Amino acid sequence: MTAFAAVYALHLLAALIWVGGMFFAWMILRPAAVSVLEAPVRLTLWAEVFRRFFQWVWLAVLVLPVSGVGMLHLRFAGFETAPRYVHIMIGLYIVMLALFLRIQFLQLPELRRAIAAQNWPAGGEALGRIRKLVGINLLIGMTLMAIAAARPLF
Repeated sequence: MTAFAAVYALHLLAALIWVGGMFFAWMILRPAAVSVLEAPVRLTLWAEVFRRFFQWVWLAVLVLPVSGVGMLHLRFAGFETAPRYVHIMIGLYIVMLALFLRIQFLQLPELRRAIAAQNWPAGGEALGRIRKLVGINLLIGMTLMAIAAARPLF
């Protein structure tokens, strides 16, 4: 296995964990939780899901730029000679990171406070804001994956 292949595999695994986790949460877990759980249990479940999932997202957030820069130097000898799709992917990663940080440091504490106070309507509102941001991040992540898959076209 070449150095590039190893770094590329690590990069793909990190992206898969982050984007795949959001897809599962948005498309499968959320509708199932809404259909069978009452608000107190559903909100508590989501707080625990976020706690566990965000540990993996933090790992992805760290691995993606390190492996991305590694690939950049192994494949293109630096940022200046990289093709346009690489620049687009870096920009979209920064947007995804900003949205994740907003969820982690602004929205999630609101959800936790509402659960601790047993203020279920406020918890529902906080979860709704998180859901929207995760949905946006999922769309951006899927766009990134499409760009990566179509990179020979750029």
